[in-house]
Parts: sequence; structure tokens; C-alpha cells
Amino acid sequence: MENQNQFKFFIVDDDNYCATMHEQFLTNMGYNDISYFSNGANCLSNLNQNPDIIFLDHNMDDISGFEVLKKIKRYNPNIYVVMVSGQETIKTAVDALKYGAFDYIIKDNSVEEKMSLIINKIIMVKEELKKSNPNFIQRLLFFF
Repeated sequence: MENQNQFKFFIVDDDNYCATMHEQFLTNMGYNDISYFSNGANCLSNLNQNPDIIFLDHNMDDISGFEVLKKIKRYNPNIYVVMVSGQETIKTAVDALKYGAFDYIIKDNSVEEKMSLIINKIIMVKEELKKSNPNFIQRLLFFF
């Protein structure tokens, strides 16, 4: 089933099993432009591929998820970054949002359901942005 809102996804997680599960879930939803990175450095060096949505693990060995998030937002503040973590602390969630994450997901049995809800939220946000300022996008594209 082809998804009408096609996005380019990055999955950044040093846990290959979790990343594979996320990728399979997105594929089952009809998305096919998915790149996997096992560390933050590889993600950052591939931002020129212009992902729309990044599912970013919070706790990685090379660079923390927060550091990667900050660098992604400096590179392009319009990328939707969703922090994914096994940590259930409020401080972690608040910090993720403070640094520019669109949302925060806890790795548990319902992580795929939460991913689906967040993707739908992003679709709604993008549609509202188009409705509220359609000429802005056209003017922006004029420069490129």
C-alpha cells in the first residue's frame, strides 16, 4: 500500500533489533524511503539527504541523542525529530522537547502505535502550515 504522504525517514539507533523493528513497521505502513544509522555521527554526516522525519535514540555510545538533536536542528530546524528512549524520566522528555524534538517516545510494547500517531500528527501539522501560508512555500521554493 503506497502512502500518499511519502516521507524520507532516518532511524538512528545503536540497537539493531529496535531499528529493524521500526523500519519494518514503517515499511508495513507503506513508506519506502528509510535509512538506518547505527550512530549519531553517521546520521549527521548524511543530513544532506534531507530527511523529513528522524527517529533518534536518546542513549547511544558515540554521541548522545541530545547532541545529535541539537546539531540536526542547527542544520535544518524543519526536520521533525522524534526522540526515542528506554528512559521514562520526565526530565529526559522535557529536555528533548526543549532542544527541539517534535515528540518523545518511550521504547515499550506500544512504540509502533506511538510512531503511527506521531506521523499522523506531522501530516496534520504540515497540512495546516500549507493552509495557513500557502504563498510562503511558493516564495521559499522560488529562491531554490
